[in-house]
Formats: sequence, C-alpha cells, structure tokens
Amino acid sequence: MAEAEIPVDLLNPGQVFACLGFLEAADTLLTEAQGGFDWRDPADIRFRLRAAGERNPFETVLEFLAETEPRRWAPVGYSDPPRNTRNGHNGEDETEEADQLPRDRGASAPPSAPTFPARRGDPMALPIMIGGGNRPLVELGHWTDGSSRETFKLYAGNRSADGIARAMLKGVRKKTKGVAQLWEEDRAALVKAPFDVLAPMGGSFNFDPRGAWTAIDAGYSPNEHKHAVQASPVVEFLAAWGLEHARPAHFGERRVRYAAWGIGLPPILARAALADGLTAILSRELSRRFRFQLALAGKNKVVTFADEEPAP
Repeated sequence: MAEAEIPVDLLNPGQVFACLGFLEAADTLLTEAQGGFDWRDPADIRFRLRAAGERNPFETVLEFLAETEPRRWAPVGYSDPPRNTRNGHNGEDETEEADQLPRDRGASAPPSAPTFPARRGDPMALPIMIGGGNRPLVELGHWTDGSSRETFKLYAGNRSADGIARAMLKGVRKKTKGVAQLWEEDRAALVKAPFDVLAPMGGSFNFDPRGAWTAIDAGYSPNEHKHAVQASPVVEFLAAWGLEHARPAHFGERRVRYAAWGIGLPPILARAALADGLTAILSRELSRRFRFQLALAGKNKVVTFADEEPAP
C-alpha cells in the first residue's frame, strides 16, 4: 500500500468534492483505496489517500487524467440535432461556447449504450467515458442523472458536458490550460498540491468558487471582454467524478450542506459521509459540517465558499 497527502481548503466545496473524486479514481485505478481528512493543524489541513501498489496514488490519478481522452455516449437511437451556427453569446450564460460544443456534433452519432441514466439524451448534457484500452473504462455523468437524486448540474447555456470535460483535461485552443498542460509543465508541483495549481479557464462545471463570478461581483462581464478567470481544472473535473455516486444535501432554495470526515474511509462510506450521512455516528473530532449558497450567474449556478456549522 502507498499513502500520500495533499493540502485542502475545507471551506472550498469543490475541493472537498474533488477529494472524494481522488478517492473514487484511486479505487478504480489501483483498488483498495481509503481516504480522509486530517485537520489537527488548522493552518495546514490535509487529505490523506492510500491505495494498493507502491506509487503515490495522487500521481497515478493525475497521470491518468492528463493522458485520457473524454468521449460522449448516448442512449440507443440517439442522434445529434443540427448544429446551430448562430452566435448565441449571452453574457454570463455563455463562456467560450464555440469551443465547448461537442467536436463531432452534427457529424456522427456518439457511441450508444443499452442503458442510460436519463430518460432521453440531451446534446448539452450527454455523459462521457474516459479510459479504455489497457486502462479501466469509467463512465461519468452525474449531471444527467435521471433518478430521484439531485443532478447537481450547475452549468447552463450553449455548453456541453463533453466540451467542458475536454477543456478541463486538454485546455482550449492554447487559450486556457487543462490537466494535460499542467502535468506537462510541472508535474511535481501538480502532485504536491494539485488544488493550488491554477490556470485560466474559459468555462467549467462551476465547482471551484475561485473561478466563480457574477457581473455584479466582478464589476463587469469577463465573458464579454474575453477575460479568462483563474481556477483549478483538477478541482473541476475530479469534483464531477466525486459526485458520480454521492450528492451534498440540499436544505432550502440553493442552500447546500456537505460534511468532511476525519478518518480513512473506502469510497462507499465516504459517499455517505460527504452527504452528511455519517455525522450522527461519528464524533465531533471525526466529522465536520459545512454549508454554502449556490449563487446565480445568468442561468448558471455557481458554488460559493462555505461556512462551517457549529457542533450540535
């Protein structure tokens, strides 16, 4: 077994979701993964991860993300609608919209599957596959969950999940950086503190509050002036992975609660812990709860920084 740790900000919901994503990814790629938070030093909170093998599990996950290629998939019988060539730019609702459309949209149907999470395929919200070949094949698509769970789909407008995922992993036309570019530039820094390596991003799943904005808060529209904001593509993509089998708890209009756990847990228990499902059985020393408000930026919802709830 190998064990490693990274710094994390518990008041950044996207980072906590991404820690669960690291745990899910390490369990898929390496097996026997466990992860938990260490907050004994309030000035240096860490997420610890262990998994089978001798290699740093964070390094294994980041290398996988840097090398993988996202692909859409759809239900049987799905076909893309004709591409809308009009420029539908609309302030906060659209960000790098031309770059984030599926590259094969309108040319050929994506691979189909006999089962599908939603009732029908939405071209802007089709799930994706990563991996394959000699790597595990992973299906991600919490944003199109057709069950009774909250999808936690925050992005809107003329942006596709495939385009966002590709931007987070591969960057967009040399204007923004994804995990692949950050890995190539300085992999040691990325492995040491993956959430602290920021990059200009044209669009995202809206999980990292460091890249969240509204025109009122910013004083102007970065989209309108083609200004990219700085945030973490690692947080954005791995938060999406972390929410594949877990959701934070909603307790009012756009109000969200999540929890962090101070003990090493396998993914199946960490999912329940994130959703505030283990707080009642874990001691105060092993569980902490946080709440935040989803802000609105046009039609988009964006994650904001959280406040810690007092101990019950």
